[in-house]
Amino acid sequence: MTEPSIFTRILDGEIPAEILAETDRLFAIRDIAPQAPVHLLVVPKTADYRDVTEVAAADPSLLAEIVAFANELAGQHTDDGDFRLIFNTGANAGQTVFHVHAHVLGGGLTEKSVGA
Repeated sequence: MTEPSIFTRILDGEIPAEILAETDRLFAIRDIAPQAPVHLLVVPKTADYRDVTEVAAADPSLLAEIVAFANELAGQHTDDGDFRLIFNTGANAGQTVFHVHAHVLGGGLTEKSVGA
C-alpha cells in the first residue's frame, strides 16, 4: 500500500494548508515554492490518478473541471485573468507529487520567469 500523497493528507487535515476554494471534486491551494507572483495548485479530491494523462483517459469531465476551476481562480487572483496552466507528467518532467494536479501561474509572468 502506498503512502497518502501530501494533497490527500491536506484534505484529511493531517497537514495544515489554506484551502482557497473548493468544489465537490476539486480544491485549490497556494504552491509552497511559487514560480510566479500567483502560483496556485488545482487538485482533485480523488487520489485515483497519478497524472494528467490518467485523468484525461479515465475521466475527461474531471479534466474539464480542472481547467474551468483554474480559469475561475485566475480571474479571482490575477489582475487581468491571464494565466498559464501546467501539468508536470513524470519525474523527469518535474512531477514530485504523483497525485494529479495543475499549476496555475499568473500575475505578471515574463518569458524569463516561465522559461518560454
